[in-house]
Amino acid sequence: MHPGILATGAVVGLFSATLSPQSPSAIINPPDDKIVIELATVNGSGCPKGSAEVAVSPDNTAFTVTYSKYLARVGGDSDPTEFRKNCQLSLIVYVPSGFTYAIASADYRGYTSLQPGATGQEKASYYFQGSPDTAAISHNFKGPQNDNWQATDETDWGQLVWAPCGARRNFNINTELRVNAGTSDPKKTSFMTMDSTDTDINTVYRLAWKQCPKP
Repeated sequence: MHPGILATGAVVGLFSATLSPQSPSAIINPPDDKIVIELATVNGSGCPKGSAEVAVSPDNTAFTVTYSKYLARVGGDSDPTEFRKNCQLSLIVYVPSGFTYAIASADYRGYTSLQPGATGQEKASYYFQGSPDTAAISHNFKGPQNDNWQATDETDWGQLVWAPCGARRNFNINTELRVNAGTSDPKKTSFMTMDSTDTDINTVYRLAWKQCPKP
């Protein structure tokens, strides 16, 4: 992997919020019972029907989202609308009784082919249903590049936003890929994908766990 392609950023306040009196109080290990994550809705030009899947790790510490048709491109014979692709996932998360969770970090990866003068961007935002607390972080890439890319969003423990105890709220993930031709040769194509060449997992969300206070 080209050293300039790895992008890692601390998300200062990506999930920041003031915890309520009913907020979880103790740091604990992942629950023994399995969580179940279902895709409630999938919308966007980057994830047409049937092209996104979710899987939970056996130890309940992460889940993955796999995309198979998430590609943005410009130049050459590209359609003018293809420079930007997006996907909004709404996840139903069934958590073992007495527990709550937060998203501690997220890894994104894919492939980028950018002509000299072209640029690419990956952006993501996260929020629980009914919560106004949302923020976005972007990772930028400059041509020439022709290699795998990876980006990581992270946040400190004290800034995590936890799912409300005793209430089921869908967890929403909005992602976007954008490619700008810039000063590149308009006859040549630049593109960026959020997947891997064999359609293996491309996005990993790591979970943090706490125990809810007893009623």
